[in-house]
Amino acid sequence: MKKPVLVVMAAGMGSRYGGLKQIDPIDREGHIIMDFSIYDAVKAGFEKVVFIIKKENEEDFRNAIGDRLSKQIQVAYVFQDLYNLPEGYEVPEGRVKPWGTGHAVLSCIDEVDGPFAVINADDYYGSHAFKMAYDFLAENQDDENLYRYMMVGYKLENTLTDNGHVARGVCVTDEADHLLKINERTHIEKHGEGTAYTEDDGATWTMLPEGSTVSMNMWGFSASILKELKARFAAFLDENLEKNPLKCEYFLPFVVDELLQEKKATVKVLKSEDKWYGVTYKEDKPVVMAAVQSLKDQGLYPQNLWEENK
Repeated sequence: MKKPVLVVMAAGMGSRYGGLKQIDPIDREGHIIMDFSIYDAVKAGFEKVVFIIKKENEEDFRNAIGDRLSKQIQVAYVFQDLYNLPEGYEVPEGRVKPWGTGHAVLSCIDEVDGPFAVINADDYYGSHAFKMAYDFLAENQDDENLYRYMMVGYKLENTLTDNGHVARGVCVTDEADHLLKINERTHIEKHGEGTAYTEDDGATWTMLPEGSTVSMNMWGFSASILKELKARFAAFLDENLEKNPLKCEYFLPFVVDELLQEKKATVKVLKSEDKWYGVTYKEDKPVVMAAVQSLKDQGLYPQNLWEENK
């Protein structure tokens, strides 16, 4: 069986934050959030990382992190290209937005041919998540008629910001922690003592139970997901291009959900106790910087991640 590979989605535009936030340092040593993810991944057993980036960001990306990491782990690049569409389809006039996370992962089809984990470039997941993901992928294989996937879930209250609202996929699972569905809530925020979401710009709020499990886009797949993403993309375009030509996105969870409803896959939800960190808003950055320093002070990371690995 092939060793699991780590795939990092780094082609997003970072529209809310401005600039290439994926390569913005979060400590005095100049590390970015991705350094910590790769450090944790290497410790968990991953030996290869595939970065999904935009071609025009390649030089910035290599300078900021790729070249540094290539001393620690095998590094490959794939490009999420707006024009990478099935035959017979073309990019709508005026569209600049990438086609979403499903399309991003599909970009890896020529580079990945075994089990792999997927993460966002600008999220801090914690070492526990990478260990769970690697172990699951190393031990589980698809059955004859069933894909066996995984997702790392986080406690909702471990993923919030004080600086605005967030979008989260709230997970519904069965007794065995298998995913039944994900309810996408696009406007969640701290509300009094608890957490609530609104779907009508704040006119009404619905409280979410404490300890709800949410998805932070950390998945584990066999190579089967790549052929499914490819097979389903044209149908997605047929349905959505007319309705929303400039903004429609082919989301990874959308395809996973289809496979769940068709009983073609199971997704085991592995729950992390770690706190998630990310820079959704500029104001989040000092919080993340303080958190990273605190993790170093506790001895969970060296001050300089790669010093002893040179």
